Parts: sequence; C-alpha cells; structure tokens
Amino acid sequence: MTTLRLDAVFHNGRFSTLDPARPAARAVGVLGGRIVALDEELDGCTGDVVVDLDGAHAVPGFNDAHHHLSLVGKGLRELDVSYTAAPSLDALYQAVAERAATLPADAWVLGAGYDQNKIGAHPTAAELDRVAQGRPVWLMHTSHHMAVASTEAFARAGFADLAALPDVPGGHVVRDADGRAEGLLQETAMQLVERALRPEPTEEWTANIAAGAQAALAVGLTSATEPGIGVVDGIGNGPADLDAYLRARERGLLGVRMTVMPYITALHDCGALEPGTTWYGLDLGMRTGFGDEWLRIGPTKILSDGSLIGRSAAMCCDYHDSPGNSGLLQYEAEQIRRYVVEAHRCGWQVATHAIGDAALDVVLDSYAEAQRLHPRADVRHRIEHAAVTSDAQVARIAELGLIPVPQGRFLSEIGDGLLSALGPVRGQLAYRMRSFLDAGVELPGSTDAPVVAGDPLLSIHDMVNRRTASGAPIGPHEAVTVREALRAYTIGSAYAVHEERIKGTLARGMLADFVVLSDDLLGVAPERIGELTVGATVVGGRIGHDAGALKVS
Repeated sequence: MTTLRLDAVFHNGRFSTLDPARPAARAVGVLGGRIVALDEELDGCTGDVVVDLDGAHAVPGFNDAHHHLSLVGKGLRELDVSYTAAPSLDALYQAVAERAATLPADAWVLGAGYDQNKIGAHPTAAELDRVAQGRPVWLMHTSHHMAVASTEAFARAGFADLAALPDVPGGHVVRDADGRAEGLLQETAMQLVERALRPEPTEEWTANIAAGAQAALAVGLTSATEPGIGVVDGIGNGPADLDAYLRARERGLLGVRMTVMPYITALHDCGALEPGTTWYGLDLGMRTGFGDEWLRIGPTKILSDGSLIGRSAAMCCDYHDSPGNSGLLQYEAEQIRRYVVEAHRCGWQVATHAIGDAALDVVLDSYAEAQRLHPRADVRHRIEHAAVTSDAQVARIAELGLIPVPQGRFLSEIGDGLLSALGPVRGQLAYRMRSFLDAGVELPGSTDAPVVAGDPLLSIHDMVNRRTASGAPIGPHEAVTVREALRAYTIGSAYAVHEERIKGTLARGMLADFVVLSDDLLGVAPERIGELTVGATVVGGRIGHDAGALKVS
C-alpha cells in the first residue's frame, strides 16, 4: 500500500475546529500550508514532521482585527511607561531619568503607555526637562491619541518658543495661562512634534515589525490587521511602510499573516481611469485585496474622532467628568464624507475610526451616501471601535451591512477611565457586543494593541466577564458567551477582511493555523479564562512559537 507523505502531522490533540461538520478532531494533516486531512482521513499518511500535542487543547489561530503590530514592536524597543512599569507620576519621571542617564546628551528619550487616569495627571514639559537633563523627550499616551513633549523636543521640531505653537484643526495644544505649551498635545496636534521623528529608517521600522510579530506569536496570534500605514503625519511611519513589511517577510521575520490598512491620506488621485473618471487610491490601481495569504492590502483607514479616555472622541453630549467638553472630529464632516465616497467608488473597503456617538452618525451617513451613489455588493465597510453606540445606531449598522470592531480588553484595562468619562448611564452603551450579535452582525475580536495588552485570551476573558480593573461591571448585559468570543477572534476577524473562506476554522482546505492552550477554553469556568496560557502557535503547519507544549519527531 502506498503511503501518502505530508509536510506535517499534528496528533494526540484535542482540537476545537469551529467547523459544524466536524466540531472536534484529534489529528490534523498539513500539505502546502493547508489542512488536507483530519483524524481517520490520515490513515496511510505520514509526515516529514510529526508533532505530538500530548493531549493538549487547540483552537483555530487567533486573529486580531485591529492590532498595531509595528507599534507593539516599537514599544518593546523603547521605554515602557505603562501603569505596570511606572504606577505613579513620580515613577514615570524616575523611569525617564534612568533611561536618559544611559543615553548620549543629545539623544531622544522615547517612551509610550502612560495613562493619566491611573497615575493622576499628565507629565509636563518642565518636569521632563528636569529629569532628562535637557534631552528631548517624547512620551506617547496609551491611547496613542495624545503625547507629551519636553521643551527640547519642541525645539527640535522648530518651536523654541513654546508660545509659538499654532492651533491645529482636529487637535489641541494644552497651554498655560500665558499661552505657552505645557507639553501635552492631543490628536492632530501631535504631528507638530512627530514630524521631527518620522519617518524612522526602514531598518528600524522593519525591526519594530519583527519584534511585534514575535510578541504576537507568543500570545497565539496567527493573523492580524494593522490599522494604518503609509503616512508620516498621523498613523504609520512613512510612505515606505509596506516595503518594511515586505523586508520582514523576505527575511523570515514576519511569522504572522498580516492585512495592512493604508491611511486615507496615502491615497491620492492617480489620473484618468476611463473618460470622465479618475482613480483615487494607490499607484497602479492597488487597492483592498491586493496581496496573498501572508501580506495583503486591506481597507483604507480614516480617523473621524479621538479617544474616550482622552476625552477627545466626538460625543453627542458633554463628557460626564468634563462639562463643556464633547470632543472633536478629526476632519470636518463633509471631508469625512468625501473621503468615504471616493474610496468606496474606487473599490476600497473603508475602515473608519469612530468612538463617539456624534462621530458615528457622521460615518454612518457617509457610508449610506457612498452606497447610494455607487452601489456595491458585500462591501463590509468597518467601524473601528464603535465605542458608544445607541440602539438606533446598532440597528443602522446592521441595516447597512457594516462591521463594528469593538475591543474587549478595553473593558478591564481602561474601563474605569471609560466609566468616569461616560458616567453610569451612558457607560451602559460602551463597547457593545451582545447587541451587535443579536442584530445579526458578524463580530470580530480585537485589542487595539499597544493601547492595551495584545493577548487574545485576556480580551476573550473581558468579552465574557465585562469587569473593570476595579471590579466594577461595565455593561454586563453586553456580555457574550465563550464560544461567541472565540468565533469573534477567529471567524469574525477573518470575515472582517473577506478571508473567512481560508481561515477561522480547522477544516480541509483551510490554512493550517492553530494555537495550543494550557486548558480547554470552551470548558473552563468563565472567570478562569484569563489564566489560560499559550503553549504553542502554528502558522501554515509550521511552529512559530513553542513554550514546551509540543513533542516534535
């Protein structure tokens, strides 16, 4: 009898496949990166590599629908000023002082992750000047919607006079009574200093991607979508961001399947498409869908407003703890509409960041207008975050066939800040999930890392349990089941970028991407989900990460 030789056979496992036709399996055979056989179908087969899971539980690979992989890597290579590393304002200043002492006198001190909601206040330029001994300092807030600069950082950006910083549409410069910048820049105002730092050299950005990919594999991610590349001002590093991803892939450093979103301002008028029309997008007509199963162009990304914990998201009414402040739009409503309509006309899937309910209304109107003017089937435009959503908005999202992308991990890591910003009544509308599912909407799973931890298991825990770090419930009626949360992190995230036909389940013909866990995700008590760990991550039948869970022969 002829023995069929496969690339790999993974056996003695307990696979939850999420395939209704075969919901469980003990063994998986892989050829050319795809699953070709399960269980009894493997009779008469052997593999170049045979891997024993030793009875461990496994699920389809996790897929984060909104994960800034390059920024995760960048953060790992810079100063960590998150609450875990610097749990007070004094600790933050001490961390800056210690890092500065290791650097040349003219070197930048770069860090990220602080949250004024947890440490009591934002850092100031004056204090950063003191602890860094005059070095330029740039500290990114955990939301990545605001940052603090030292006086020397402002000077490097061309603003030796702190009173000379201009007001910026869609942003805010925090000033003292004399009109001098205090250090904090919000939203588009961050670009005043970021222009002095970007684009980083391609090799630096490639190293960031490689570091982010290793971190992703370690928490079970086999796929992710990077929401914003290709520009210096705003999201991304620069016009060669896709090249950096290609370099990482060519050098075997990527490891994770990536969908990347060019930011809307990277798109431009490319000339005549046909008589009477022009092409709006990337050169050569590249748009959503270009690429392969490892690296592809996804939706174009647009920021419509800011963040909740920064009190800059555009709300229908004032923030609960900031009377007189209802946030702001990043662009005028008409500009958002023009961006959406033109991108939609030229074949793009569009992903618009909309956190506040006022911003969401602008975005919903824009999507409806785009489809009315240029009808397209199965577009799946997205709403990144959809953080504060009324019942009427939920219904309209379902009616328009949109994909909301809320973040489960926000509920615990920054949930107390969210409740402070929204108050007890409107807080019940935060990061809805059950309502979307009940409306028939496909729900993806995501974290928005590095805003919060990128671990899918922690995010799934919060989607199910919905408690803040202090233990306060946050919209408990919006909780989903463990199986629904797992579906979101597999099938749902694949659906959000039109890839559900090749990933999300463990079945013949699907990509051989799965994660081995320390226990049964679908069987443990809900309050224990966050205690589970990743034993191994397999992408395309190859082991990308192994913490000792696999026996290879």
